[in-house]
Amino acid sequence: MRVIASYSMKGGVGKTATSVNLAYWAAKSGSKTLLIDLDSQGASSYYFRVRPSTKKWAKRFFKAYENLVTHIKASDFENLDVIPAHLSFRNFDSLLAGFKKRKNRLRRVLKGFDKEYDLVVLDCPPSISHLSESIFIASDVVLVPVIPTTLSERTFEQLMIFFKENDYPQNKIVPFFSMVQNQKSLHKETMRAMSARYKIFLKTAIPYSSDIEKMGIHKAPVDVFAKSKQANHAYRQLWEEVSKIECMAIRNLNS
Repeated sequence: MRVIASYSMKGGVGKTATSVNLAYWAAKSGSKTLLIDLDSQGASSYYFRVRPSTKKWAKRFFKAYENLVTHIKASDFENLDVIPAHLSFRNFDSLLAGFKKRKNRLRRVLKGFDKEYDLVVLDCPPSISHLSESIFIASDVVLVPVIPTTLSERTFEQLMIFFKENDYPQNKIVPFFSMVQNQKSLHKETMRAMSARYKIFLKTAIPYSSDIEKMGIHKAPVDVFAKSKQANHAYRQLWEEVSKIECMAIRNLNS
């Protein structure tokens, strides 16, 4: 089983849209996929028309694999299940602080899904926290959407430094450009500079698109309602590129 985290320290960069569309394309390609919505806002769950439990259950999330199983919901798409977020997930950090070996807690729980799913996609909240560190350890690939602006460049640099200072494998980080507006010279210049500095950027870039914004209206991945549009082609290409990259990353980690 592979684990991909869609993560950014910065909010509003297209992280959730990435999680939803990649999980969709993974499932469509034949991979038995589980999307886990770790963000208390529950946007990924909403896009898949999955309602969270009415009961608080954050306290049980990290205790045992069996607790997660009871909250799995089927999506409208074959091969794709969802564990929806709950508002109580906002307390994850304080909960993890009370665990011994808290950094490994998420990885230990996710191991229970190994025989049931080919891929787990984590939609992560935008923060550096106990939860984030648990995600870094549990994931094979940390997929990072980066808007090509000065502030986003600085945020990405901070993430690279954090991995280095805390001895997390930097080769887990897989960045790509998100919400790109090619008519903006700043976007083009930033993309050239960052691609030259960091050779790890994916070739695929996700455009700034009203079709992505409409996911909230349709409560569905872009392919469902805008099949022929540029944004949909970009997400499909992103999945194809990520699926190759994360397989290589797993081989490197196991070698």
